Amino acid sequence: MTQQADLARPAPPEMVIDALSAPFWAAARERRLELQRCQDCGLFIHLPRPVCRRCGSFRLEFEPVSGRGSVYSFTETRRVFHPFFADRVPYLLASIELAEQTDLRMLSNLVGIAEPDVRFGMPVEVTFEDLSADLTIPVFAPAGSLA
Repeated sequence: MTQQADLARPAPPEMVIDALSAPFWAAARERRLELQRCQDCGLFIHLPRPVCRRCGSFRLEFEPVSGRGSVYSFTETRRVFHPFFADRVPYLLASIELAEQTDLRMLSNLVGIAEPDVRFGMPVEVTFEDLSADLTIPVFAPAGSLA
């Protein structure tokens, strides 16, 4: 891509990264998926929060997770919600149930597959996409397709 084309492309949306979510985004920049885990009852938690939803503990720490999961639900998005993503439409948005525990889900893009080929329960694995020099996001691809 030329320097002129880089200047013409809209910037990605601004992310609000607060003290609770900063460890998640820092790990993503290093291409690791880390989620909060309660140090008292062991529950993994996503999205980050100050208190465990199961036991009420404040002892939550970020820990690495495998990045493996399955498609719980998905939709194909055909509308442009931000100019940065105009060249990506349509794209797949999926609720991914992570392997670490039942009902541990995160919303993410599903990449490397066309909508007609996606199946509920399909195994997926995390990969990472750099949206800018400062922002890397976790996305998911069909298991085994990244090798």
